[in-house]
Amino acid sequence: MQPLVWEHIQHQLSHKYTCGYCGLPLASERGWQATRQEVQARSYVNVQKGTIYVCHHCSRPTFFDHDTGKQTPGNSFGEPVKNVTDKPLLEIYEEARMATSAGCYTAGVLCCRKLLMHLAVAKGAKEGDSFRSYVEYLAAKNHIPSDCKPWVEQIKDIGNEANHEVKMMKKEDAENLVLFCEMLLKILFEYPATAKARNTGKMAAVATA
Repeated sequence: MQPLVWEHIQHQLSHKYTCGYCGLPLASERGWQATRQEVQARSYVNVQKGTIYVCHHCSRPTFFDHDTGKQTPGNSFGEPVKNVTDKPLLEIYEEARMATSAGCYTAGVLCCRKLLMHLAVAKGAKEGDSFRSYVEYLAAKNHIPSDCKPWVEQIKDIGNEANHEVKMMKKEDAENLVLFCEMLLKILFEYPATAKARNTGKMAAVATA
């Protein structure tokens, strides 16, 4: 894919950040500055109030508000998971990460709830069961480490509250659920794929020795 070409782009002080689009860390010195006239010592001066930096990985712009220190778009909460072969699972996980980062905590919790239900059915659970039963199914089939049982109880309660009660979820609720889903996806997809790739590499090395 050809990179985007931004017209009249400026060179400015380099700034380190993690791109909210591609998720890669970088230090960019390309973009634009935003100023506003303010009265200082009885005269108007231009004060820098914001900066836009362009990512040199994906060519997309990120805005930094100098008053609040906020980055838009912000970094998605949690970590990306590799080798997820179930596309809907990966999409709903990324949506949960983005919603949580944007402060949409109830939406993030509901995304995670849907992800866990989808995952349980993909692993053999019956469709149409309750959220609690799906989480219990994943634990009973050893898809969830035994040491995580206290976490499992918390996840079941959070998921039911978000869906069945008139209650807004908090930041901690959403972040705990996203981390829980991240752990499961890594255990079920990323780690087995990594181990398989390493074993394949070892076998190939032995065969050519």
